[in-house]
Amino acid sequence: MSQGPQLSKDMAEQLRVLQEKLLAAQEELKNETVTATAGGGAMQLTITGDQRCTEVKIDPEFFKDSDAKALEEMIMVAMNKALDESRELAADRLSPYAPNLG
Repeated sequence: MSQGPQLSKDMAEQLRVLQEKLLAAQEELKNETVTATAGGGAMQLTITGDQRCTEVKIDPEFFKDSDAKALEEMIMVAMNKALDESRELAADRLSPYAPNLG
């Protein structure tokens, strides 16, 4: 009874090396960051390549003329921009190893 096609040793080794490179690239993304701003620079968010928020900065001047609704909107805009940039970073770094991920 046939068990189907078997991977050659060379192909298996190539897949192992590719998997190692992909895992290494994913680890490196944890240390890379993107920063997005909103509100003309009043809000700044920093996100890692694996989509973790590491820093939020709000210019104290913003609070002089704004309300909670404006702050909520600014946070949402900055977060979405940062997440989009983080996803693009991840796609750029991982696409050489797994073209269908990007």
